[in-house]
Amino acid sequence: MLITVEGLDGAGKTTLIAGLSAALDALVLREPGGVEVSERIRTLLKDPALAIDPRAEALLYAAARAQLVAEELRPLLDAGTTVLLDRFVDSSLAYQGAGRGLGVEQIRALNEFATGGLRPDRTLLLRIDPAEGLARIADRPSDRLERSGQAFFAAIAEAYDALAAAEPDRIAVIDASQPPDAVLADALAALQ
Repeated sequence: MLITVEGLDGAGKTTLIAGLSAALDALVLREPGGVEVSERIRTLLKDPALAIDPRAEALLYAAARAQLVAEELRPLLDAGTTVLLDRFVDSSLAYQGAGRGLGVEQIRALNEFATGGLRPDRTLLLRIDPAEGLARIADRPSDRLERSGQAFFAAIAEAYDALAAAEPDRIAVIDASQPPDAVLADALAALQ
């Protein structure tokens, strides 16, 4: 089973994943990353000193994802392992498709190719107001994406809401403004 955790920066994905990994028999991976090639691409994507064209950004995320799927995800899932993945295709649909204005359907097609059609069995979407999410991470050093501004994150939040509305059987929306233990309880209930 492939379980993905999605949401805006500052929504609490890392905290939720830590709680879920303690409660579930699941292997935890992250995006971009998880394997050497993808981790190297992650370094490029996160670097605040780099100016990356939106199309190049989308292609780099898709390349990192393709390598992760080929090298880790497919073999693990084929072996019957439950994988808990910090971000997946929905992030690109929201961040590059909507946030960068490249078009959700164009990014969906790119990622369909990159993943060979792999889809999560369940997605937990942590919904939070963009300003609240950014306030939560204000004390840590910001990466390239986190410096993109309020309008960028508002577009991403709207895109995530649209994705959840379009696929309610796959995407469970969780109120991320709650205390972490309540978020974890809602997430575990959504996985039942």
